[in-house]
Amino acid sequence: MKILLFLILVVFVVNLAPAFAPPTWSVLVFFVLNSNLPVWLIVTAGATSAGFGRYYLARLTGLLRYKIKEETIKNLQAARNKLESKSVHKYSMFLFFVVSPLPSAQLFEAAGLLGVKLIPLTIAFFSGRIITYSIYVAGASQLKAKGIADLVAEQFTSVWGVIFQLVMILGVIGLGKINWSKILN
Repeated sequence: MKILLFLILVVFVVNLAPAFAPPTWSVLVFFVLNSNLPVWLIVTAGATSAGFGRYYLARLTGLLRYKIKEETIKNLQAARNKLESKSVHKYSMFLFFVVSPLPSAQLFEAAGLLGVKLIPLTIAFFSGRIITYSIYVAGASQLKAKGIADLVAEQFTSVWGVIFQLVMILGVIGLGKINWSKILN
């Protein structure tokens, strides 16, 4: 129980940090390799703690709005109004928080400064992190169970591993075939 509480605390603090913190997935992998906690518990506790950490980071950043120049506040308000003006913008922002490759600390800081509704963004963040953390933690769990040599050999001999690699290559090729300028406009 102590190790679980320690995991929750560490992940919360890492996600409360505005910058220069290690990625949460690396903290979770550390706990997989150095504890006997179940994988599902590490992922669930990690994503939940990360969500709360980012939510409070945004709230704390939002408190700094009073120190920002009035002109900057007007610019931020205009950006917020634009983001919230259409449902498509809201859904795009929601999706962006789910799958964004950008560091989430800065996204939540911007959300806090913009004054946007944080609960939907936090839910989107949590949803995306459940998926990504599951992948990282499952990989670390396999590494712990089998060792790196067996895992590498399995990737070259597994039918599913080969199929996955081929699908990913086709996906990259497919990205180049999409008329992005037409879709984005």
